[in-house]
Amino acid sequence: MKIQISTIMFASLASRTTAFAINNARNARAAVTRAYSGSPLLYAKDGQAEVILVGCGAPNRGMGWYHAVQMLEDKCPSASLDYIVEPWFLGGGSDSPAGQDFKTWQDETEAKYGTKFTASLDDLPPPEAPRLALISGRTADNPRLLSESIAHGAKCIYLEKPGAPTVAELEQMKNEADAAGVEVLMGYNKNVCKYVRKTREYAETVPNSHVTFVSNNAYENTPESLGECFERNAEGMLKNMAIHELALLVSFYDVSVDNIAEVIADKEFSSLQTLKGPSGKDFTDFDKIKFTIKTKTGKEVSVQADRCGGTDSYATVTDASGEEVFRYYMPDEEDKAHVKELQAKYPTAMPYFFTQDPDYITVKERVAKHTVDGNPAEGVATIGIAVETLKVAEYLTPVLAEQLK
Repeated sequence: MKIQISTIMFASLASRTTAFAINNARNARAAVTRAYSGSPLLYAKDGQAEVILVGCGAPNRGMGWYHAVQMLEDKCPSASLDYIVEPWFLGGGSDSPAGQDFKTWQDETEAKYGTKFTASLDDLPPPEAPRLALISGRTADNPRLLSESIAHGAKCIYLEKPGAPTVAELEQMKNEADAAGVEVLMGYNKNVCKYVRKTREYAETVPNSHVTFVSNNAYENTPESLGECFERNAEGMLKNMAIHELALLVSFYDVSVDNIAEVIADKEFSSLQTLKGPSGKDFTDFDKIKFTIKTKTGKEVSVQADRCGGTDSYATVTDASGEEVFRYYMPDEEDKAHVKELQAKYPTAMPYFFTQDPDYITVKERVAKHTVDGNPAEGVATIGIAVETLKVAEYLTPVLAEQLK
């Protein structure tokens, strides 16, 4: 439990009492406290970024919610989650069943941690420490949320994939951030995954090796479940679930639209469906896809993604004869015990949160530390990588759909 240093009390926004403490004459920002329901808690300390989570989503389902849980539990030492901005569940969706669940979690979080919840970035005070905006809202809202985060003092922005609905919008976001001197780093956590690193290292030891990255989700293989998935992730599989694998291809295999020589869909494995979402509208997307990319510079790599394939992701290495010689899972045996602990703690949460838990922590911690000290966030993808990745996704979607007709 963090302790309160000497305080000067004054009335704060939204009827909350906030205490500002002066640690010593040398550094008046050493610690800042706040009191909520009589319980004093600390804002960002020295060496921590003041984090604003923009777009939390539903408890146990939203990626933003899981980011919040990790930071609130002090899994990222350089990150202090001081504010949560949730426009939908604190606005138009507040009366829905999910909105009521969110309110319960909000009340618990405010009482335990003192975190400030609000529906709009406009409600935030000026930053008291290096401000990091973690944007995890709907993809369609991201361009506006990035602009608002910059306007409200963000020094750095952690942007969840794919960043924006289109390449043009993401390029505009990059230009806006560059002009403001704000760095944008991406939540492509698989760039720092153990299984990716070990697979790449092993492939280097095998002459003429071929790597396949496999990504699975655990949706039910029913029209209702997949239809809900298609509508909620309307940008499409290649801009959503498989975008992490495309980022790996861009980052490590020289894949770009200009450098693609050939794309070959595995028609036997792949499936493209049109299904009705909860709104009654039709949505067309891949429920599973496998393809190989050959580049003009002589590299070759494959991706396989399945919405109903289970909870594990993995990568394989085959030799020149096509025989598999290496496979590495996420989670590996070392991490499975940790996954079981998280499943017991959060039994109704999305399973993929747990298999990627260490990597989410790694990316957030590196970005938060970078926000504070300016040192490079090793291995974390930039918005420039994200732009190229989204270009590849937009290029591949119609090419693969045409091959599956």
